[in-house]
Amino acid sequence: MSKLFKVAVALVVGFSSIMFADDTYSNKWYTDRMKQYLISGEEAIKLIGKKNVVFVSGDSYDTYELVGHINGSALMYAHGLHQTDIAGNMGCPPLLMCIDDAEKKIASKGISNDTLVIAYDDFKGPNATGVWLFFKHYGHENVKILNGGMAAIMALDKNQIQYNKYRDEVRNFSRAVRDAQKDGDTKKADSLNKKIAELTKLMEELEPKLIVQKGKKEPKHPQGNYKIDESKIRWDLIASKEDVLKAVEDIRANGRENSKYVIIDSRRMGEVMGEITLDNVARGGHIPGSTIVEWTHISDADRKLSFKDLKEMQRVFDKYGITKDKVIYPYCHVGAGRSTEFQIALKLLGYENVKTYTGSWNEWGNDQDLPISR
Repeated sequence: MSKLFKVAVALVVGFSSIMFADDTYSNKWYTDRMKQYLISGEEAIKLIGKKNVVFVSGDSYDTYELVGHINGSALMYAHGLHQTDIAGNMGCPPLLMCIDDAEKKIASKGISNDTLVIAYDDFKGPNATGVWLFFKHYGHENVKILNGGMAAIMALDKNQIQYNKYRDEVRNFSRAVRDAQKDGDTKKADSLNKKIAELTKLMEELEPKLIVQKGKKEPKHPQGNYKIDESKIRWDLIASKEDVLKAVEDIRANGRENSKYVIIDSRRMGEVMGEITLDNVARGGHIPGSTIVEWTHISDADRKLSFKDLKEMQRVFDKYGITKDKVIYPYCHVGAGRSTEFQIALKLLGYENVKTYTGSWNEWGNDQDLPISR
């Protein structure tokens, strides 16, 4: 293969990769319904640093600092938005947090009632959708989920693309150095090490310019002014344990096919079977009559998007008999994560009557009066 041909191939592959990233994270394929809930990386990157726009990471504290976060974004770990005591008792069920506490939490992140909130996570979706529900069920209408999360921004950030190129070159040169040392070619090893040093310096110069930053704590945000209007609370988005218990009884009496309810357990099989218990939950297992559909069926790990193609997700729900005429209660461990991933997926497909069981297994598994299955 000629050197010229190799260069041509490299250029084509590089160009194709950029085009793939741009197309993957553009809003080209977004329907009007999708735009009600999601924002593409292409649109979101234009809003970073804009007035009255706050990006909110739903990922854990460790992920925010060590793995990375969008520069300047607020940290609201989705699991930390679920206000329960050690016994799984919710403060103001089915609200995720009591109103006074929620107002203080939101305002401390520099968010006011007219702020556009863009919820994101690494890319998978559960933590971003947990943040979405937190805001939405208090009546905050101006909230979107960044489809693809940090992965989308990193794929579109020109500085990040160049940084990744340097990083890959350093890795290749490092392998070459080891090979040269193994062959006893110290002159070649020294030459390669100089190139590594040059590239490392270039990477260091780019690091402050990257949109996704690592190794930094959450910045201090200006105090927002946030008030929750109780008349605007979206009770249609959340379900209580009493609601779910009624569904359990209906499914038991009529069978899954004939019941007007579907309860979706979105957790891992180990949790469903009671082999794994998280936090301080007293009992393992699942809610009787649940339809078991792990959340990974709808998150797109291959393309690093929060949701799979609409047709692909519809096939999942069709397979499990989850139809639009049912009242659907997704749940997970804390009711702000994997279950909310299902809520949004169903909403994207036009399912209207979907309510996340906000207490989820944290509440249900600790209530000895409620039935469980294993």
